[in-house]
Amino acid sequence: MDPGLLDALLAPFAYDFMLRAILVTLVAAVACALLSTWLVQMGWSLMGDAVSHSVLPGVALAYILGLPFAVGAAVFGIGAVALIGGVRAASRIKADAAIGVVFTTLFALGLVIVSVTPAQTDLQHILFGNVLGVSDADIAQVLIVGAIVCATLVVLRRDLTLVAFDPGHAHAIGLRPRLLHAVLLGALALTVVTALQAVGIILVVAMLVIPGATASLIAVRWDALLAWSVGITVAASMVGLIAAFWMDISPGGAVVLTQGLAFGLALLFGPRRGLVIRWARARRHAVDGG
Repeated sequence: MDPGLLDALLAPFAYDFMLRAILVTLVAAVACALLSTWLVQMGWSLMGDAVSHSVLPGVALAYILGLPFAVGAAVFGIGAVALIGGVRAASRIKADAAIGVVFTTLFALGLVIVSVTPAQTDLQHILFGNVLGVSDADIAQVLIVGAIVCATLVVLRRDLTLVAFDPGHAHAIGLRPRLLHAVLLGALALTVVTALQAVGIILVVAMLVIPGATASLIAVRWDALLAWSVGITVAASMVGLIAAFWMDISPGGAVVLTQGLAFGLALLFGPRRGLVIRWARARRHAVDGG
C-alpha cells in the first residue's frame, strides 16, 4: 500500500475526539445492524421509522431534567407503540395511517420542546448528532445500552427469528410471540439511544433499515444475513468517518451516505438479485439458447 494513502487512513486515529467518535459510531452501528435484520425481514421498517422519531420528546425531556436518554426514549418509544395499537383498536384506521399519525404528532411535540428550550442546552445535537463532541458520560451510556441491546438480540436470536417467520408455530411450541415482539420494540427504542450521538434522530431510521436491506440482497441464511448486515455497516461507518475527517463534512451524514452507496452496490452487483448480475445471466442464457 502506498505510504501516503496509509498515512491518510491512519491520521484520524491520532486524535482523541476521532477515537471517541469511532467507538460510539461502531457500537451504534452494530446494534442498529443486528436489529435492522429483523425489522426488514418482518416488514417493520415503518415501525422503526415511527419509534425512532417518536422518542424525540422523551429524549428532549430527559436532557432537560438531567436524566439518562435511555429513560426518556424507552418511555416514549413504548408509549408510541401503545398509542398506535390503541388508535388501531379504537378506529377503522389502518396500521400505516395510525403509525403516521402517532409518530408525526410525537415528533412535532419533540420539536416544540426543543424550540422552547434554552439555547445553552443545544438540543439540536439530538436531531443531527454530535459524535465529535461526546463526553465520557455519553460514551458510557452508549456502551451500556448498546451491550444490552446486542446481548439481548444475540441470546434470543433463534426465538425472535421463529416468531418473525412463523408466530403460529412459535406459540405452539411454548414461545410467547407478543412478549418477543415487545422485546424487539424495547430493543428498538434503546437502539435509537445508541445512534443518537452518531447520526441524530433524523438519520437513525437509515441505520435501522439500510443494513438489513443491503444484507438481504446478498445472503439468504439468517446467520449470514446478520454477519453481512454488521460487516457492511461497520465498514461503511469507518469509511464515512474517515471521509468526514478529510472532507470536513457531517460525520453522521457521511456514515449514512456511505451505507446508502453500499446498498446501491449490492443492488447492482449482489450475487442473488443484483441488477447487473441478472442482466448478465439473462444475456448469457439468450446467447446459449441462440
